[in-house]
Amino acid sequence: MTAAIVCSDLSFSWPDGASVLSGLTVSFGPGRTGLIGVNGSGKSILLKLIAGELRPGSGAVRTHGEVGYLPQAITLGTHQSVSDLLGITAARDALHAIEAGETGEDVFAAIGDDWDVEERARAWLDRLGLDRVGLDDRVERLSGGETIGVALAALFLRRPDILLLDEPTNNLDLDARKRLYDAVASWTGVMVIVSHDRELLALMDQIADLSGGEIRMYGGNLDAYEELLAAEQAAAERAVSSAAADVRREQRDLVEAQVKQARRDRMGRKVAASGGLPRIVAYARKRAAQETAGRSRGLHAGRLEAARGRLDEAEQAVRDDAEIRVDLPGTAVPAGRTVLTVTGLDGTRWHPAFPAPGTPAAPPTPATLDAPPVSTLAELIVRGPERIALTGPNGAGKTTLLRAIAGLATRPGVTVRLGAVTGYLPQRLDILDDSLSVVDNVRAAAPAVSVNEVRASLARFLFRGDRADRLASTLSGGERFRAVLAALLLAQPAPQLLLLDEPTNNLDMASVRQLSQALEGYRGALLVASHDVPFLRSAGITRWLRLDRETGLAETGLAETAPNDRAQ
Repeated sequence: MTAAIVCSDLSFSWPDGASVLSGLTVSFGPGRTGLIGVNGSGKSILLKLIAGELRPGSGAVRTHGEVGYLPQAITLGTHQSVSDLLGITAARDALHAIEAGETGEDVFAAIGDDWDVEERARAWLDRLGLDRVGLDDRVERLSGGETIGVALAALFLRRPDILLLDEPTNNLDLDARKRLYDAVASWTGVMVIVSHDRELLALMDQIADLSGGEIRMYGGNLDAYEELLAAEQAAAERAVSSAAADVRREQRDLVEAQVKQARRDRMGRKVAASGGLPRIVAYARKRAAQETAGRSRGLHAGRLEAARGRLDEAEQAVRDDAEIRVDLPGTAVPAGRTVLTVTGLDGTRWHPAFPAPGTPAAPPTPATLDAPPVSTLAELIVRGPERIALTGPNGAGKTTLLRAIAGLATRPGVTVRLGAVTGYLPQRLDILDDSLSVVDNVRAAAPAVSVNEVRASLARFLFRGDRADRLASTLSGGERFRAVLAALLLAQPAPQLLLLDEPTNNLDMASVRQLSQALEGYRGALLVASHDVPFLRSAGITRWLRLDRETGLAETGLAETAPNDRAQ
């Protein structure tokens, strides 16, 4: 049977009764499908339902073929190795046992036909740019991008019939993304990808738009979808204008009819009062006039109601995707004020798995040999409202450096001095208390702010009404980002130095634009680690730093970034 996904009358609600999906029916066949929609529309929930990670409240999910699933947030035990994550540890142990002389049936059964499992695993790691990651490396020592890469390698190694990927390019540097694009382009089974990565969505065979609890399918990639959607929206807006004009015309006709009828009624009363007509005739005329007036009112009211119905229908066809409205702290930082000083950077390696200073570094990779010559920084000083981008390949240690500045990590010989209140947005979004609501999480960061003020602020992050009372544990990736961002920016005192680690990872495309606009108007200092160069450009970055695993931290310009970390 051909691999496929069939969802019938699918519904899902959170324990508090908040509905996410209701009566959704959709199917996915062979080919690459990009699943898009605003944050909170249910994209990740739909993938979890298909993967069996969640159970629907009603309806059914049928999958024809083995399913492989990459979640948006990967939760891994600290005891796991790369081999464990790849799912090949049992086969490798059996291979090693046979090499040591064991001949029991159980070891041969553990291997099956996978005699080349280590070679295939190594090939996939290399193909995804993880040539420096060993099969026995501990997962907790990997960077966020390396962890995603290993999880992707595990899926491609299994080669399931159905592949579900939720934001697979999150945390990946540009070189790793290109390698993923190649793997996706060569995929021949059923693939459903949730993503806001335009290059990835350009590889799709069709786009599934989840909006208002319904999915509409569009043939072609993201560009074809946007072109067709723009034409649909233009037609819908014209229909709204036409329907609104009909409503105004019917309202005007109704008023004119009422005025004419009022005149006739006054004339009839004058004639009746003059006594010029017999009473029975006057009564008959009055009754006939009332019946005519009633029919006229009913006719015009019906036309007006029909016109309003057409207007409502036309307005529903116009997309109104909500976007966050981020109001960043207005505290300005004087141009000459030093907000951050980091010393002892020369010779420091920031990757979590790097040994202490003094241990010989690994030989440079081809990518770093091709990188332009730059001078390594021994000291980083941030003055005034500087806007700094921190770029570099996966595994260089960008997150570790940001955590050190935020006081959450240390490196021997490195000293951090802060001259401003600092706010840190982590990559893994793990600073919320899952047992508390969104409102209570924000109030914990700003206890002096009233509940009403917190709710008004949360509304700008699309947490309106009951949504603000949802537990943090029930939030989607995009919703969780908005909640963390709200807690960060509404905290007291307001941060004058923002440390952002891959802030666009879980945002839809509309919210990325909104965040860029908000950051552009921020008057404090900004240090952003990101692989999203278009986002960095739009945020008004004035200074570019590159962190490399071998050479350390260096001042550079966007045009001089290494080839494998350059925008397309």
